[in-house]
Amino acid sequence: MLVVGIGASAGGLEPISELLASVPAASGMAFVVVQHLDPRDKGMLPELLQRVTPMRVMEIAEGMAIEPDCVYVIPPNKVLGLARGVLTLATPGDAPGRRLPIDRFFTALALECRERAIGVVLSGMGGDGSLGLAAIKDKGGLTLAQTPASARFDTMPRNAIDSGAADIVALPRDMPAQILASWRAPALGLTGEALTRQRADLQEMFDLLLKKMGANFSGYKLNTVLRRVERRMKLRQLRGIDEYVAFMRENPAEIELLFKELLIGVTQFFRDPAVWEDLRQNALPQLLAAHPQGLALKAWVPACSTGEEAYTLAIVFSEVLAQLPANVEAQYSLQIFATDLDPDAIDRARRGRFGREIEHDLSPERLQRYFVADEKGYRIRKEVRNTIIFAQQNMISDPPFTKVDLLCCRNLLIYFSARLQEQLVPMFHYAINPGGLLILGSADTPGRYSDLFAPLPGCGQIYRRLDSPIQMVTHYFPTRVGSVSPSNPSQTRTLSMSCNIQAQVEQHLLRKHTPAAVLVNAQGDILYIHGRTGTYLEPAAGKANWNIHAMAREGLAIELDNLMGRAMREPGPIAVRGLALTDGDGPPLAVDITAEMMAEGQGLDGNILVTFTAAPLPPPRRRGRSSNPRVLELEQQLLQARQAIQAVRDEMLHSREELKAANEELQSTNEELQSANEELTTSKEEMQSLNEELYTVNAELQSKVDDLSLVNGDMKILLNSTDIATVFLDGELRIRRYTNQAKQIYKLIPSDLNRPLTDIVTELDYPGLERDAREVLRTLVFCERQIPTRGGGWFKVRIMPYRTVDNVIDGLVVTFVDVTEFKQMEARMHAVQDGVKAP
Repeated sequence: MLVVGIGASAGGLEPISELLASVPAASGMAFVVVQHLDPRDKGMLPELLQRVTPMRVMEIAEGMAIEPDCVYVIPPNKVLGLARGVLTLATPGDAPGRRLPIDRFFTALALECRERAIGVVLSGMGGDGSLGLAAIKDKGGLTLAQTPASARFDTMPRNAIDSGAADIVALPRDMPAQILASWRAPALGLTGEALTRQRADLQEMFDLLLKKMGANFSGYKLNTVLRRVERRMKLRQLRGIDEYVAFMRENPAEIELLFKELLIGVTQFFRDPAVWEDLRQNALPQLLAAHPQGLALKAWVPACSTGEEAYTLAIVFSEVLAQLPANVEAQYSLQIFATDLDPDAIDRARRGRFGREIEHDLSPERLQRYFVADEKGYRIRKEVRNTIIFAQQNMISDPPFTKVDLLCCRNLLIYFSARLQEQLVPMFHYAINPGGLLILGSADTPGRYSDLFAPLPGCGQIYRRLDSPIQMVTHYFPTRVGSVSPSNPSQTRTLSMSCNIQAQVEQHLLRKHTPAAVLVNAQGDILYIHGRTGTYLEPAAGKANWNIHAMAREGLAIELDNLMGRAMREPGPIAVRGLALTDGDGPPLAVDITAEMMAEGQGLDGNILVTFTAAPLPPPRRRGRSSNPRVLELEQQLLQARQAIQAVRDEMLHSREELKAANEELQSTNEELQSANEELTTSKEEMQSLNEELYTVNAELQSKVDDLSLVNGDMKILLNSTDIATVFLDGELRIRRYTNQAKQIYKLIPSDLNRPLTDIVTELDYPGLERDAREVLRTLVFCERQIPTRGGGWFKVRIMPYRTVDNVIDGLVVTFVDVTEFKQMEARMHAVQDGVKAP
């Protein structure tokens, strides 16, 4: 049985109704509707949904079992869970702005139903539902989001789409058909003979991924890969892996989607809280205590995804430092290197922005201390962000970060084959400093490498690096050095001369004859240095500054600045020759400088390559100073120009420093203003949550109003069709409503509503109407009289109490039945009887 969780907020009634109305009969699916509701009002959603679907719709009660072809609706002010096929209810403990009922139920649904779980996010405000969809997707379930253009409030579905958690984006009416089509697609079933027969297709799939994305997934566990491939095949409704590989060849975008699917980027702040608490209370304090003189720690977080675990490590380290005395705290620092294979995930991690859903994982104190709230969610504070460097890295093939004190690799090894794990664990040992810490996930262990890592007391997921003999580590570490036997020296010499002579000569020429060069960006920051550049560049005094303009020696700075400006504007290499340079006590040099903008397509677009060559200046010929006045004037002007340029340059650098200081002050002021705005943001969140709930109640009430309008119209037609004059009065005998036939008895017009009935001109000769009406109100006994009219007609007037559905007397109902014909017949009958008696 498929269990479909439907999450919605403001504007969600219409798409929920549209989706349920499109479900075919006997689909075998069960639907659980989770909507943001006002906790103070009784929900009318089950009654409204029952009108659009033949399935049974019911409000959830504690312990209710899920059955197919039924719709279950969350009650107000409850948090919904699912365990062993039974729905559970709990009272939320969070403030209204922090409740995430959709995420909580979707997460429970993923754990309970796994690949049979379906998550749907419809119209609503906020980010509730995105994390829940990611959990369902991680367990192999199917996730859907409403097309944002069709949603009255598109924030919730758009967040789900932007986070990459939605497999299908569709209109609500199309979702049931797509769910059934995906579920009824044949299973991949690649085991035994079928797997052997289609192994070539699998290898081609790996080759396509390696060629386009640069990632080799052949070391992943085959079952994990097959589950993800089968999921993509069901979404594409393909029957075999050969068809899927052909589809990948024709649609390169599918390769990227499968790449994203295989990466399984599911993460959150403080995942497994017990591990982080153990790290904060025990492991990190012990590591700092081992270095009482202070330490600049380094940490590596591979497979960091969107950065939550790296930021969590930074937060935990900050909390550990906060427990130290102020004079000791400044002696320790932490630099975190966070890497991942997915470039999109790294970009999101660098931005340090997260949605409202992190409120479920972080305490209000941590949110206030380490995050800045804004309209879209939360932004990590600058002091935390500056401790982390994010970079794209393939930890399987790229060199590791070395000499780190902490390595946090959680819930990654479980996806790798045993052969790949045997390569990575020794690599971790190589990367960590002696006495450093390795933090693994709940399902990860060092395996058979117990001689490399020992678990610390506590949660059992933090390990300390052990010292091992170099021969043992070399045996474990997957390098060519440890696996290739030493060769004969004479054989090596012969091989080197026959096969590597060209490479050796080329290396010698590069060392002796290649000019010194630096690669800089457009601002002059040095990115790469080749050769000996000390003759032309030297570090500037003061704070370290790796800018070529600050490091250029006197005599080169002005021309170098001009040369780089020309290189950015003009194509091809730009050169300036014969610049005089005095290198310390050595002879003066004639320096040639060439600058060239790197061409597109080389991976260095926008950067400039600057090369330096120098030769000794020829000794000047002895001659007297020129007596030509024009030459003297030009020399004087040249000297003044150079002095003016140097003065302008110094002033510009000084202004730049002042502007930088002013900018830092403005940033500090801005952070203070943002902190002051946090309380207002919290109030805004609560108001937004209340607005969503009121919008939902309003939609339900509007549906009720429409129903009442329809019933009111039916009653009006019914009363008018009975041809009985009726007047409704309140307790003061004022007119509430009347039928059209009453206009023949009373001169009534629409403006007479709320006027006493006795003030209206009437054809009845009934002066005791008011007395009889008040008597009926007093005794609650109806009164019936036959009253003549001034025109000779007769009406039966019945006065009855108006009793509401709550059994409350709220006025009178007066009916007038025309009995003129009956009276005339009665008079004729009496006349006939009197005539018979007269003779």
